[in-house]
Amino acid sequence: MKVGVIADDLTGANATGVRLSKQGFNSATVLFMDKILDSGDLDAVCIDTDSRYALDEIVVNRVNQAMEDLQTWDAEVICKRIDSTVRGKIGLEIDTVLDAVGENSVAIVVASFPDSGRISSGGYLLVDGIPVQETDVAKDPVAPITQSYVPGIIQEQSKYAVGHIGLDKVLAGMEQLRATIEQQIVTGERIIVVDAVTEEDIETIAKSMVTVQKKVKLVPVDPGPLTAAYAKAYSHQLIEQRKVIVTVGSVTSLSGRQLQYLKEKTHSTPVYVSAEKLATLESSWEDEVDRAIEVALERIHHDDVLIITTYKEGTGLVNLKAVAERENSTQDALAKRITDGLAKITRRVLEKTNYPVQGCFTSGGDVTASLCALSMASGIKLEDEVLPLAAYGTLIGGYFPELPIVTKGGMVGDKKSIYSSVNFLRTKSTRRVQKHD
Repeated sequence: MKVGVIADDLTGANATGVRLSKQGFNSATVLFMDKILDSGDLDAVCIDTDSRYALDEIVVNRVNQAMEDLQTWDAEVICKRIDSTVRGKIGLEIDTVLDAVGENSVAIVVASFPDSGRISSGGYLLVDGIPVQETDVAKDPVAPITQSYVPGIIQEQSKYAVGHIGLDKVLAGMEQLRATIEQQIVTGERIIVVDAVTEEDIETIAKSMVTVQKKVKLVPVDPGPLTAAYAKAYSHQLIEQRKVIVTVGSVTSLSGRQLQYLKEKTHSTPVYVSAEKLATLESSWEDEVDRAIEVALERIHHDDVLIITTYKEGTGLVNLKAVAERENSTQDALAKRITDGLAKITRRVLEKTNYPVQGCFTSGGDVTASLCALSMASGIKLEDEVLPLAAYGTLIGGYFPELPIVTKGGMVGDKKSIYSSVNFLRTKSTRRVQKHD
């Protein structure tokens, strides 16, 4: 999949290109007078048209030339990069892109860049909490900003009807947002401005966009975050049959919050494994492992993220001391039986599923060690850090050589940590898939 971005200045092109690189794309910036590099490695190109303050005729000519170059390069996704303070002739540039893409195209504009203090609510763009028209950028000698209402700014410059979707629809979730976008498309809006105040809002918008009726070609228009999120969501849709397996043996309250957040964000239904039935040397261990494998192989048909865990809210801790005395064993031996059980379930799912697996996430050093041992892996080749005490790498040797894996301690991170780790794994693995396919 190839992503093409048209930017009106060089720094903006570079900033968006970097965001795409962080999502697993191999990106490059090209000046408008140059041809796109003939490199098989590139799958994201940002063209700088240097048109922010150009005459209208020059703006149209340069944007059209950039569109022609991207279409010749076979870009599947076209994006329009705009200034984070809405300077320039953004309405004219959006119109030109839409005309080049075709009559069935619609621009989705998200002016927000939360990491840089830019958010939009009620259609108004705020910079560090101040309406953009009240900031220093409004005093631009070439093109001063006289209002902060983004739909109004664009409508003054565009020939197309401009719609607006408020933050309430974004916060209502993907389905509500998708329906609202489709409703505005039906009523004739060719440019739709959508509010966002957080990166999560932008992610929701991007994921909703890929579910919009396929006969409409959507063009992300933004300072960078939406383009990156949409490109990631679009590419994941193309490889949606690839799965991620999450194995969690930790029973801390933090792990519970992290799993709950992961469930909410991925709509996954965990495969719950009884720690009590695994904490034994008796036959219930095999019975529980076999049961969980069967459930997991069925669950993986429905969930892109398969969660296998002994953590279930409301379930108390296993009294390992009492079980060890009853079975004439040790607490350490029984704890290892639990982690070995989770590892065996994970290994058998990897072996038996017909779905490609992008990689695994494991929480807890004991679970990770058991998975390596039962997979006959000699270790993990470390490649990157997801967050402090969470590492990304690939298995060395064994039954699943080069399988991507993220490992994290059970007491590490905030509620988003497992979800962030899964997204990191998908990004890295998507790049690996693109290279191998």
